[in-house]
Amino acid sequence: MSAETLLARARAEGVMVATAESCTGGLIAGAITDVAGSSAIFDRGFVTYTNAAKEQMLGVQAATLAKHGAVSEAVAREMAEGALARSNASLAVAVTGIAGPGGGTAAKPEGRVCFGLARQGAPTRVETVDYGPLGRGAVRRATVAHALALLLDGLPG
Repeated sequence: MSAETLLARARAEGVMVATAESCTGGLIAGAITDVAGSSAIFDRGFVTYTNAAKEQMLGVQAATLAKHGAVSEAVAREMAEGALARSNASLAVAVTGIAGPGGGTAAKPEGRVCFGLARQGAPTRVETVDYGPLGRGAVRRATVAHALALLLDGLPG
């Protein structure tokens, strides 16, 4: 799935998109805005690398972070819902993960990424993908591709 496909479909359906990114550091927003005409469908992106940024910019609850950790479906859900609430978008994707190298544990291994997809008027979807220790760049590229596919799948039409 390409950002060009997302742009064409979202434009046709009148959908504005927002992103909330941790492990990708803005790469999803960058992939979307690399396409000419993206201003028709892209409202804004939040890069929230720290827990404090997730709390301040997206309204992620400190209790959620304390209980589940930053790399969790619970945090991805709150990130996506926060991006939707704090933007003019009707569809938002969020990602939080461990791109590596290092940083993983037995419970949360390197290459784990949690995704959230929030759409106005629909339940928020969350999922986790374990890419494995592919290396930082490969995990981040795979995360961008998956996030774009989620956005496309989340379009109402």
